[in-house]
Amino acid sequence: MSPRDPRAARILLVHGGFVDGSGWAGVFKILKEKGHDVTVVQNPTLSLADDVAVTRRAIAAQDGPVLLVGHSYGGAVITEAGNDPRVAGLVYIAAFAPDAGESVSSLIKDPPPGAPVPPILPPRDGFLFLDSGKFHSAFAADVDAETAAFMASSQVPWGVDALSGAISTPAWRKKPSWYLVATEDRMIPPPAQRQMSKRAGSKVVEVPGSHSVYVSTPGPVAALIDEAARELAAKL
Repeated sequence: MSPRDPRAARILLVHGGFVDGSGWAGVFKILKEKGHDVTVVQNPTLSLADDVAVTRRAIAAQDGPVLLVGHSYGGAVITEAGNDPRVAGLVYIAAFAPDAGESVSSLIKDPPPGAPVPPILPPRDGFLFLDSGKFHSAFAADVDAETAAFMASSQVPWGVDALSGAISTPAWRKKPSWYLVATEDRMIPPPAQRQMSKRAGSKVVEVPGSHSVYVSTPGPVAALIDEAARELAAKL
């Protein structure tokens, strides 16, 4: 499959909260080596509406069908932005997959008994951060200590308005989706990931990994994205 093939989906990687798009570097490299056309979307994570608008501009810049990939909060972004007619499919990587009227805030307000509590600090001027001292264990337990320390120290402020932004129509209702469950995730409990993926009718794979599985274990993540892109190309 060539990226010049008009049937081949252009892959857009959408990051989540507290981080920027640089965490996709390993996945990006593998996908490029496989011949895919890949773009990393840099969202400001100020509000869901802003992030959807930025993602839609990235979609509009593509010259063919698009496969949207979202990690964590990025799943909410692709769920809304995926309604664009140029989007052919969605891939969720340890991500939120909200239904109509749901937001990240509504999905996390009632955690299951015994689930780890993410170390989110009280809002500061309308923005959220993770406790830097607990970032490694909560967000990136299987990432090497040096990289995790850098991620903790370079956190991107996550706007409260981004968490509260509600989905209008979930794109997964009409478009095929794939979901990677990170089985050691301490930010989004794996049972919640399984529930959301089942509701969305996604094709599911489970990979041992933390919430930062896309950083720590880019191989299986890229493999699922590659599989999704190839399945779409066969149908387009």
